[in-house]
Order: sequence, then C-alpha cells, then structure tokens
Amino acid sequence: MNITQLTPSGAILYAVMGMAVVMGVLALLAALVWATSKLTAAAQSRRKAVKASPEQQVEETPRAASPPQVTLTGCDEATAAVLMAVVAARSGIPPNRLAFHTIRLLEESE
Repeated sequence: MNITQLTPSGAILYAVMGMAVVMGVLALLAALVWATSKLTAAAQSRRKAVKASPEQQVEETPRAASPPQVTLTGCDEATAAVLMAVVAARSGIPPNRLAFHTIRLLEESE
C-alpha cells in the first residue's frame, strides 16, 4: 500500500498498531523497573540481616548524660586538647571511647 493511497481505515489501523507498540514497550519497562525494585529490596534486607547478626555487633559504651570533666593542673585547655588528640591518634582508639580524668603538667628535673 502506498502512502498516497492510504484509506481512512488503513490510517486507523496504522495508528492503533503504533499505539499498541508504544504500550507494549511501556509495559516491558514497567516490568523491568518492578523486577529491579524487588531485587534491590531483597539485597538490602539480606545486608541488614548480616549487619544485625549478634556475633558481628560491636558493643558500644553507654554515653553519660554530660561529658566528664577533666581536671587540668598547670596547663591550658588548648594544650590539653592537643594532648588528648595525640593520645587518641597514637593509641588508635577513637576519641569518644577515651576518658580523661586529670591532665597535669610535670616539671622537668635537671
């Protein structure tokens, strides 16, 4: 059939076929998105189950309502902060897991 000789019923047939192809492709895309969503949800729930296993959980120390007070003797707050940072870095323990009670400046003996 030549396009110049297209009858009205032929035009309707072409339009319906075009719409059917578009709807079919959209249905395939919707199925693909649905399947991808289900797969990612299953993977995330599996990952959460592994994280929640008791043998892999790290016990956290309970936090006090207020931070503990450090008694400074012979040094200022800036020096104490530097000392606490150095101790945390050298020991490899996170600063929030360390508890400093007293920081005291020692006199040098000759």
